[in-house]
Amino acid sequence: MTHRWARRGRRLRATTAAVVAAVAVALGGCAVDAPGGDAPTGPSEGTIGLLLPEAKSARYETTDRPTFESVVERRCPTCHMLYANAGQDAADQQLQAESMLARGADVLVLDAVDAIAATSIVAEAQRLGVPVVAYDRFVEGADYYVSFDNELIGYLMGESLVGAVLERAAAHPDAGGRRPGVLLVNGAATDPNAAEFAAGVHRALDGEEIDVLAEYETPDWSPDKATDWVEGQLIQYSGRVDGVFAANDGIAGGAIAAMKAAGLDPVPPTTGQDGELAAVQRVVSGDQYMTVYKATAQQARTAAELAVRILRGEDPRATATIGGVPTLLLAPRAVGVDDVQRVIVEGGVYTTEEICTRYYVDACVEAGLLEEVP
Repeated sequence: MTHRWARRGRRLRATTAAVVAAVAVALGGCAVDAPGGDAPTGPSEGTIGLLLPEAKSARYETTDRPTFESVVERRCPTCHMLYANAGQDAADQQLQAESMLARGADVLVLDAVDAIAATSIVAEAQRLGVPVVAYDRFVEGADYYVSFDNELIGYLMGESLVGAVLERAAAHPDAGGRRPGVLLVNGAATDPNAAEFAAGVHRALDGEEIDVLAEYETPDWSPDKATDWVEGQLIQYSGRVDGVFAANDGIAGGAIAAMKAAGLDPVPPTTGQDGELAAVQRVVSGDQYMTVYKATAQQARTAAELAVRILRGEDPRATATIGGVPTLLLAPRAVGVDDVQRVIVEGGVYTTEEICTRYYVDACVEAGLLEEVP
């Protein structure tokens, strides 16, 4: 596939100054230039826009954005960068994208709030000759897609959950002959990744002697809404919840809070993914059974490199094709307590000092991350 991205978009966008002003008011300051703030003086290779979906998941502002910006700054010092976070609002993201296009973006990197709604962003960008890289979440019609194997992530979580639940059942054979039961707390229905995670966990559960008690699609990936739902299920299925599939670490935190509030001690095995620091600490302390570490910094680096190459008129080679879109897939890693030292600490994700804060010192000693102080 050979791309020759038309520059007609620049001529079209030159007539939209009034739109820019109106959109800037509507955004309330959500869209910003980055890094710096002013367009580079002198010749510029072009403008790259980065659109992220929300800030409730720690990764976006602490890893994805700064990594992406640093790679663009290093690889293309004269490039101009635009950045916006939609705060989980698809309408805001539409306005942010329109603003970037009006301001002369030559490439958009889009992590969609709502993958269906985002197809209109892709269509408008391509009408202006601007290629779109779908980032983390698949968007139909995008020019490239950079993500992880999401069904594999769901399967890794499901496989871990199955093993933990069956081990727990074998250790407590006093359940009156009932099969173990689990709750599935999925991600948002508007996120295609959530459906792939769910497909993976169902594949892991298929054929196992485990009952799915209830399943929930968490609006906006909200930990608070996950807490509320799990609280209700713990009442409805009192004494029958032996494990929880939580589709990411934020939801895991919400589910664990609900179970602790209900007096469950220990908390039934609970999954997660993203490898957030708080989740790694919960894994070390035993509150969360596992997380899936996705090298989000590597993902951001890959997307930034791809955006720069597209901007320069290159045709980067993909490693796969999904939905007709050239795709670069990265590999996830399952992380239980025994993997924290090797994958997280030695992998340079977080330091022992970051993980083993005062509250977690004893757990870190037990996990072998710290030596016991005499």
